[in-house]
Amino acid sequence: MNSATSEGFADGIARELPYLRRYSRALTGSQKSGDAYAAATLEAMLEDPDLGDRSRSPRVALFRAFHAIWTSSGAPVEAAEGDSFLAAQAQRHMAPLTPGTREALLLYTIEQFSYAQIGQITDSTEEEAEEMVATAQEEMARSIMGKVMIIEDEAIIAMDLETVVGQMGHRVTGVARTHKGAVQLAKQERPDMILADIQLADNSSGVEAVNEILGEFGEMPVIFITAFPERLLTGEKPEPVFLITKPYTEEQVRLAVSQAMFFASTVTLVA
Repeated sequence: MNSATSEGFADGIARELPYLRRYSRALTGSQKSGDAYAAATLEAMLEDPDLGDRSRSPRVALFRAFHAIWTSSGAPVEAAEGDSFLAAQAQRHMAPLTPGTREALLLYTIEQFSYAQIGQITDSTEEEAEEMVATAQEEMARSIMGKVMIIEDEAIIAMDLETVVGQMGHRVTGVARTHKGAVQLAKQERPDMILADIQLADNSSGVEAVNEILGEFGEMPVIFITAFPERLLTGEKPEPVFLITKPYTEEQVRLAVSQAMFFASTVTLVA
């Protein structure tokens, strides 16, 4: 392989790293654990050039390398030392899921890989990948029900989120358009989970609103929604475990809500 091709592959890997971190965090339910797996993947690829299959696209090669690391660790679902009570409880919920199905569903729905690409990443056939996604969708649909608060300043998006969340069996406590409104809404009825936009109507921050709510009420799962995920996936400061990119699909919302309810954990951010 010539130098130019090698540099192009390396640049492609670098571009995909933020999305690998997003996937790894959603898979583990933890920023710390997820980032550790992503870092281990990059280190392994640097040490063993054969791990980064250059016959594939950088994106597929990176995620395939990650899965080699992930499966070699046993794809653990046990609570790790230092996990919060809620996170440990969520790991117990994860244990009965069919092995490999949650990974396939995340790859398909959040990272938007095709069934064929998922097969390449997980060393399965295209048909097996499709079956794993379908199985995961059925199993995740049985996730815990709860009260969901929405922080979103765009009325159409807020209505869409209300509809999706309601169809899943959750109850929406209300919709807030500003930082102040979000805090007031949370005080009226403590939610079990928050869906929050980053930039709100009065130019206030959804991140700041969420952090204030968590400071008041304690730990609860949070899903952030943004049109600019790269701004939150820099690796330079605390970042969200669950992140949906606008424009989103109904499937992405459903999966993120189910995942967040399973893990019931979050990370506060520095706005």
